[in-house]
Order: sequence, then C-alpha cells, then structure tokens
Amino acid sequence: MSPLPELRYPSVSELVAHARALAVQEPGLCVFRQVGRSRAGRPVEVLSVGRARRAVLVVAGAHANEPAGGATLRVLAERVLAEPELRDGVSWHFLLCADPDGAALHHTPSPRSLYDYHLGFYRPTGAEQVEWSPAVLPPDRLPPETRTLTRLIDELRPYLQVTLHATELGGTWVQLTRDVPGLAEPFAKSAARWHIPVEMGASDAAGWPVSGPGVHVMPGPDSAAAYPSMPDDARHSTWYHTHRYGGLTAVVEVPMWASDLVGDPAPHPAPAAAIRRLAARLLRDSLTVERVLTDALPRLADADGPLLRAARWAVGLAPGLARDWTDTPPAATTMAYVGSVDAFGRRLPLRAASMLLRVLRERGDPAVPGLERLVADWCAAFADRFHARWVPVEHQIGHQSRTVLAAARHAREQEG
Repeated sequence: MSPLPELRYPSVSELVAHARALAVQEPGLCVFRQVGRSRAGRPVEVLSVGRARRAVLVVAGAHANEPAGGATLRVLAERVLAEPELRDGVSWHFLLCADPDGAALHHTPSPRSLYDYHLGFYRPTGAEQVEWSPAVLPPDRLPPETRTLTRLIDELRPYLQVTLHATELGGTWVQLTRDVPGLAEPFAKSAARWHIPVEMGASDAAGWPVSGPGVHVMPGPDSAAAYPSMPDDARHSTWYHTHRYGGLTAVVEVPMWASDLVGDPAPHPAPAAAIRRLAARLLRDSLTVERVLTDALPRLADADGPLLRAARWAVGLAPGLARDWTDTPPAATTMAYVGSVDAFGRRLPLRAASMLLRVLRERGDPAVPGLERLVADWCAAFADRFHARWVPVEHQIGHQSRTVLAAARHAREQEG
C-alpha cells in the first residue's frame, strides 16, 4: 500500500468553503459571516461555533508567510464541533484569515526546501500588518483589517484570543499578554509528542519574563523595548486589545523546519562577541541586497507595489537592529538565544532579497540570475547552519491545536 499523502496548507478559498459547509451541516451550532473587508475589497470572515457568551477567538493568517494557522484553525473547528465538552459554557470564533490580501501574495504550495518557500515569499511592511499596525500608525490611519479585528474583539469580549503564528525555521514557543499558570506543562508535552524543539531563547521575546520553558509573558505597555528600533512592538499591538475586557492573548508559534539548536539552554562562551559578529553580518548582507535594489530602482519606477515596498522596508530595518544588538548587553547569554539572533539576522535580508527577486522576475530584469543565486545560497546556508529538518504539516497542526485547547482550558480556570 502506498503511503498516505502528507497534509498540506489549505488556501483561503478552501478554508472558506470548509467553514461554509460546517455552517450548513450544523446550523444550530454554527454561524458563518463576513465581518469586514480588506483594503483590496476581499472579505474577512468568521466561523462561530456555540452560542455561550464566554468566548474564545482564534485568529489565523495575521502573517501571510505563516501558513500553518489556517490548517490548525480548520482542525480546531472540527474538533470543537465533535466534542461537546469543549463548548460547555464557551463559544468559539474562528477568524479564517486576518489578511486576505497578504494571503493572495504569499504562495506556499508544499515547500520542499527553504528555497521553495522563499520563491513565493511575501510579508508586508509593519504599517500594513494587521496586528502590528497600531504600533506604527495613529488610530485614524489603521488599515481596515486591523479595525475589523479590534471591532470583533469589542463585540465578542473574549476571555482568550489565540493568534496562530509560525516561523520558517526554529522551534516552538508561546507569547502571552498575561501569564496562564499551568500552560507550560501541556505545551512542553505536546512539543515532545510531535518531536518539535521548544525554543528556549526566542529573540522575539528577548528580556521577557518566562512562565516555563518556551512560554514567555509579554512586558506591560509601559516597559522598555528590547530592540527599540524595531516597529513591531508587541506592547502596542492588537494583542492587548483583549485586556479592555479582562481577557488575554496567546500567540502560538510553530516551525515549518525545526532546529534542535534553538533548544540549547547552555551558556554561550562569548555571547556579546558572537552577537557583534552577527550584527556585522546582518549589515553586510543587507547592504548586498540594497546594492541590487539601488541598481534596479531606475528600471522599477512604475513597480512600487506591496512586494517592492516590503523589500525596501525590510532592508531599512537592518541598521537600527544591528545597533540594538551592539549598543546594549545581550538580553540573554544562552546558546539558544544567540542561535535565535543568528536566525533573525539571516531571515531579514533573505526575506528582502526574496521579495525583490519576485519583483525582478516579473519584469525579466537582468539582475535576476545573480539574485537567484544569492537567495539559493543564503537558504542553503541557513538550513545547513541549523541542521534544518522538515516538520510534517500534521505535526505542526497537532501541536498548535493542542496548545490552543490547553490555553483555553487553563485561562478559563484562571478566570474562575
């Protein structure tokens, strides 16, 4: 018998069709509705299961380049329908894709390698990201997708919002806007079950309190940022909107490719020197992309679309981030943390190069062959450095969905 094909990431249209079908099959339990529109006019839609006032809101697709969330959301909706105890006093609300415009630009068929993944890469500027835009824009300029999300939170007043995120290479971790006692144990057990390393020093959570291995509690809005130059400041994101109603947000990250290096809690022998070297490499790699961009810009005068904007924005982040890394002592001194900074430093110029490559390919630009080689070489070096191994999609889904259910259970117990 031939092996069953691996699960893949569903498209937004497949998620919508699935949600509509559930609402037709279970009209007494399910409601499918449109709650907003994107900047380009695409619908933003929600599937609700159950009618209790105490609510859990699950958000997928806030970052288009993180496709696991849609697959997890679909599995969670089916499980909530199949298991009445999960609906005991709780309604579940599934935002199918927070950024449908971004989803239309990022293409993740079933990637065989990091290079495949980056050939279809798209991640918008900070001002165009649904959850991060409040950190960089005044309230009257927020994109419609952000206003839709905050209106939905205002309507539901969830005791828990879970937003489903992912990383292309690394480990799994959770970020909480308020601690959820008891979550660390089921999270760790789930990661072990699916052979996914727990990221012990995530640079995204640099300097944050730790509730348990891989479980980080975000600082309050008045605390100092670990990386002041970075616009994606969690303290001013939509994640804190739930606090208006006594709720909290959990951000559940899973990797597409895993690396055991990010789970090493041993002390690094020379963390400050290592991070200075990583900052220098970040500047060098970003300058390489900037040179290609500068050379190509006269030929791209009429191509200022979202891909080019995002590439230019990503390149522009590098100098400030390098200063953040070198002007202050390391936020942590473990092998895992230095490894996470290493991955972050590779990720930023690689993303910029990948999006620029897509722009140039569409125009048949002469810079394409050289940039293709650069993206391929950086992807190979990234995978080799971290001994990357693919995490089957069903494992990504299994771990993320179990963590969501554990967060809902423990947050409810905390709520009383």
